[in-house]
This record gives sequence, structure tokens and C-alpha cells, in this order.
Amino acid sequence: MSLCKSYGKDKVIFATKEDHAISSTVQLPESEPRPGLILENGDINWNCPCLGGMAIGPCGNEFREAFSCFHYSQAQPKGSDCYEAFSTMNECMRNYPGVYKQNLNEEDDEENAGVASMIADNGEENNDIDEPPVKVESETKTVTTKAN
Repeated sequence: MSLCKSYGKDKVIFATKEDHAISSTVQLPESEPRPGLILENGDINWNCPCLGGMAIGPCGNEFREAFSCFHYSQAQPKGSDCYEAFSTMNECMRNYPGVYKQNLNEEDDEENAGVASMIADNGEENNDIDEPPVKVESETKTVTTKAN
């Protein structure tokens, strides 16, 4: 038998060995599947963790506009009609380097500025495949110690 003691608003329950010997009869409800990026009705799930909070940051409105444009784009290649929205978002992100530091690369200025350049290539694929790392054999030094 378990023992229950009240301490003000709190209740402390002490379980005995016999309490743990009996299997639990608690039935948990089936968990509902979490929605992904796109909801069943085709709308964008702005609360999806996969967006990394981009929809609610200081450039959240610009991000939602650009992402919505891309998602609903009927142009070929997809999103090629969203250049202005992505440029606006990219410019906003440049105004908040502390928040979007990992998303901006200052060297992209030469190539039409970061995120917006992804849709500006008119569907041409870049074959920028990273080469596998080259294994370099290095000298290994073995240190032996003498046990006393």
C-alpha cells in the first residue's frame, strides 16, 4: 500500500515494493501525428520547427512573403517569379546580422546576394559538389611510459 502525505498544496506519494509489482492500468491516448511543413489543406505550417523560427524573427514578415511566394509559385522554374520577395527578405536579414549571421555570407555580394540568388539562376544547376576529404597520413608518435 502506498502512503500519501500532504504538505500544504503538495501531496507526496510513497510507493511500496508491492505497488511496483503490479502492472500499471493507465491507458494513454494515441498521440496525434504532428503536422509537417505543409498542412493537410495545403497551407504552410508557420509553427513547424523545421523553419527554425524564421517566420517569427525580425524579418518574419519578409520570410513568410518570400516562402509563400515560392510555395505557391506556378512559374517555371518554380520560384523564379519570387526574386523581389527574396531580395527584400535578404536585405532585411542584412539589417540584423546578429540574428541571421549564419544565414548570410558577405562574399555572396558578387553573386547577386545570398538567398535571392538561389532563384535567380533561371533553373540552371550548379555542379558545386564538394570533393570527399583527402586522407592525409600523418606521423604518429608513440610515447611509452615505464611503470614503477
